[in-house]
Amino acid sequence: MIFRQLFDRESCTYTYLLGDAATGQAALVDTVREHVGRDLELLAELGLTLTAVVETHVHADHVTGAGELRRRTGAICSVPRLGGAPCADVPLGDGDVVRVGAIALRVLVTPGHTGGCVSYLVSLGEAAADRVLTGDALLIRGCGRTDFQEGDAGRLWDSVHTRLFALPDVTLVYPAHDYRGVTVSTIGEEKRHNPRLGGTRTRPEFIQLMAALDLPPPAKIAEALPANRACGDAGAKP
Repeated sequence: MIFRQLFDRESCTYTYLLGDAATGQAALVDTVREHVGRDLELLAELGLTLTAVVETHVHADHVTGAGELRRRTGAICSVPRLGGAPCADVPLGDGDVVRVGAIALRVLVTPGHTGGCVSYLVSLGEAAADRVLTGDALLIRGCGRTDFQEGDAGRLWDSVHTRLFALPDVTLVYPAHDYRGVTVSTIGEEKRHNPRLGGTRTRPEFIQLMAALDLPPPAKIAEALPANRACGDAGAKP
């Protein structure tokens, strides 16, 4: 499997490229509109054809490149069914699988940061899944905020503990953001060391912690939410 982690400095967003070398098919997960050119150039350099553009949720801090990538490549756009983006070609529910050649991205519904967040458990061929793309549900030593877009701290705790922390400890964790330059973790590390969700912290303590964050709204929320409900494409039907 070809796997690349790409970065947007302004929003500290990670975009993931997954490619099947045998078929030349590829997917991009959580794209950023300003980097569509970069992503297409990389696909061409690697000899890959984009067949799927996938979102973990409707983002509030950047505008997705999904619509433009779909228009320029013919790729299928997949968004969580509960994410509030009817522009998607394929609405995804729990257990659904996005296939890219021999690569499978299996949907784990992990709401809490927003009402429609999912994670993607990634496997190649018959091998067991070795990594999970967690969106904003589980960050490295942190988690996404829960104060807008139907966010709910209790649901986020339950999503992480019943879905993500139930995965094998060696499973690699690749989040949608990191603000300190850390690129990857594991489920075992986060269970032990995540200061919000791991260690000895309890569910009531987590809910209290999240309620007290008092964060300012994301700088691009007024632009990003309506744009992302149209897959970032002004020409898409809302």
